[in-house]
This record gives sequence, structure tokens and C-alpha cells, in this order.
Amino acid sequence: MATKKHFPTSYAAIVKRMKSIKPTQYGNTRNFIDGKVTWLSPYISRGVISTKQVLDLVLKQQDIKPYGVYKLIQELAWRDFFQLVYKSLGNDILKDITYKQPNAKYKSMPYAIQHATTGITVLDELLGRFYNTGYLHNHVRMYMASITCNVAKTYWLQPSRWLYYHLLDGDIASNTCSWQWVAGAFSWKQYYCNQDNINRYTHTLQKDTFLDKPYDVLVKMDIPEGFKKRTTLTLTTTLPKTITPKINTALPTLIYNSYNLDPLWRKKEKANRILLLEPSHFKQFPVSDDVITFITGLAENIKGIQIFSGEVKALTAFYKKTGVTDPVFISKEHPSCTHYPGIKDERDWMFPEITGFHKSYSAFWKKADKLLKAMK
Repeated sequence: MATKKHFPTSYAAIVKRMKSIKPTQYGNTRNFIDGKVTWLSPYISRGVISTKQVLDLVLKQQDIKPYGVYKLIQELAWRDFFQLVYKSLGNDILKDITYKQPNAKYKSMPYAIQHATTGITVLDELLGRFYNTGYLHNHVRMYMASITCNVAKTYWLQPSRWLYYHLLDGDIASNTCSWQWVAGAFSWKQYYCNQDNINRYTHTLQKDTFLDKPYDVLVKMDIPEGFKKRTTLTLTTTLPKTITPKINTALPTLIYNSYNLDPLWRKKEKANRILLLEPSHFKQFPVSDDVITFITGLAENIKGIQIFSGEVKALTAFYKKTGVTDPVFISKEHPSCTHYPGIKDERDWMFPEITGFHKSYSAFWKKADKLLKAMK
């Protein structure tokens, strides 16, 4: 079971983990709670490594024909698909993307989910540990979102913010789109789980719960009494106290953030390197203290980086004070930082030929699959 210690922040440890993945075992076991998952999601989400790096490694190490290897590539592609959705929609990703969520009666968080009292024993245990680990298995996330949105009939936005707040691998695109996919706002149907499904993939035998029903019954079921109690979320971020960074105005300034912590990015260039933690960003997308600690820990892999808790306009103002009229700022493209000035390097996509918004993953994957086969 994952713990915070299970996610080291040293780049050497991350590369070692990336090289140790077993693509075939992943494909055969990923849906099980003890499956051979990669444990790479926090590093991909934070931009330390890219989906392209993992893809290249897989293609070098394994033949892509076996189902298990193909499945890993498909799951990596989901991340790029969601990122393209975010890049296309911007903050409109925080609205229902394709459909209005069916049957949503509440906007507030179910108390039973937040406090791990759902009555599904294994989910309550895992949700209870979640606050200490910052990680949930993907299948568990789907179970929890299905219960929240489709059984407890809760609009997806507030619960998605709650989950994002605590996730070490919190990613605006993946988290938001996944919740909408489960809730039926970014998919033509809602995702339901029942007790048999949970028992199978968590190796449990629980019976007689509110989910111990056939799917056709679950779809028509009233909200269980235990999910009518609601709670108000209070999510705030405490950023580290910092001073204005020391900037050599004769050099370009590379702006890093919580989605670009790549220690190899422009590594050989002489530059000011600043990890920018904007209060305005974390007000809109708050995260826990543990997440901030994880982010700053990953930043230690970047030689010479300075952490600055402040707005990007403070950096531009510094240059104006020093009389520099045309400063060189460089960042990596990301929908959360379109307001950064200067040059924006493209991210390392798996399939850079695929651009724009796709209404479904299947439409995206159809194009990706052709490109993938051409790589054989």
C-alpha cells in the first residue's frame, strides 16, 4: 500500500522507478488494488517526467504487440487526451464539458465520503488512509466518484476539488475530466460500480451493502440515507514564506511551477531558475500542506532553483525597476499559466501530431493508434 515514503522526490529514484516498470504485468493486473501499477503518476503530473519519456522507454524495452504493453500505452494516452481537453477549453473545463450531469441534486460534499463512513469497509479504510498517503488507486477513485456523483447524486465539481486538494499526483486536467467522465458530463453514460465489482478488485467478500445490487437496480435507486448528510469544504493553501529571488538581469529567467518540475529542461543553459508559486493559482486550485512539501521536494532536483511565493507580475516589476525593458522569460506551455510573459516551450507529448479538442477518448485514440503502429 502506498505511503508518502513510497513517493521519493530524488530524480535518481524516480528514474530508477521508471526503468523498473513491467508493462505486461501492468496490463494484466492494473485494475486490482494490489496490481502492478507504475507508481509514476505523481511525477508525470508534476512534470518531472513526461508520458513521452515513459512511452519511449516501453517501446525500447518491450514489443508493443502484447495486450499488457498496449494497455499501458493506452492509459498513458488518457493523460495526454485530458491535457488536450484542458488546453482547448481553458477554465471552461470546470464546467460540464459535453452534457449536463444527470440527476445531480446536491453541490455540497457527502459527509460519508469526506469522513470515510460509506459503509463499504474497504473503501472506508482506503479513504481513511488517503489523507496520510496523498494517493488512491485509480479504480478506487472511480468507485468513490461513482458513489459520490451517481449514487449520492452530487454535482462533480466540489468533490473533485476535495480529491485534488489531497492528491500528490493532483492534475487539473486528469482529475476534472475523470470526475466528469464518471458523472456522465463528459461521457454518454454514467459509470456505476456494485459490491461484486468492488469485492473482485479489492479481494474482499462484503455483502448486504447499499451497493449489493444489480446495476439496473442501482441506476434507479434513491439516495441512500447515509449520504444525505452534507458537509462544507474549507480548502486553503499555505505557501512557503519566501523573499524576492536574486535575478541576474543579463540572463533569461526560466519559470517553473507545480506542473513543470523537469530537472532536464534547458539544463545546460545559464539562466535564472525560479519555482513560481502564485497565490492566485492556489486560491483557485488549493492543495494541502503535504502537496506543497512534495512539490518543493521535487524542485530540489533543479540546480540553482529559487522558490518564490508570489505573482508573476512581481517578477516583471523587478525588471522594470532595474531598467530592463525587454526581459527574457521562458516557461513550458500549460493551460494554468497562459498569463506568463515571454517564450513558451511546448510540452513533451506522446503524439505531438495530434492537436485540438476531441469529444471522446476513442476519437483521440483512433489517431494515436495509427501513429503508434507506425512506430513499430
